[in-house]
Amino acid sequence: MDLIDDSDVMPEPEVLSLPQQLATLKPVLASSTFIFATFPPNAPVPPSLPVQMLFREAEGMTLVTTRNAADAEGIDYWQVVRLITLEHTKMQSMDFMAFVTNRLLKDVKIDVNFVSGYHHDYCFVGTGYEEQVMRCLQDIANEAQEGE
Repeated sequence: MDLIDDSDVMPEPEVLSLPQQLATLKPVLASSTFIFATFPPNAPVPPSLPVQMLFREAEGMTLVTTRNAADAEGIDYWQVVRLITLEHTKMQSMDFMAFVTNRLLKDVKIDVNFVSGYHHDYCFVGTGYEEQVMRCLQDIANEAQEGE
């Protein structure tokens, strides 16, 4: 007798080797510029605001939205970033993110804010660094493809 209905549970993503994961990497730069803003813990988020990400902490909420929307709503923000989607094979791997992070720190010498969703990984990059990061990510994919 099954006590748990798991019909709506997402299947586990496929697990690939690190070189296979890197070879499937396709970075895509979003056309919009995004911002990070903070709100008090229980403050309402304006309903017209397109939320890209919302993270709740004890001290308050961190919100990511487009810069245009934040400016239109008069929202103060503390960081302006570009969003790069890392389109690659769905997988579960800490090695992938660690490798990409270390490579970006080594080659581009900047810190990147990574977020993982179910379907893709994302990196928020300070404005002005997006082209360098895109080149580095494409180099990672090309090197992995050549090594196959």
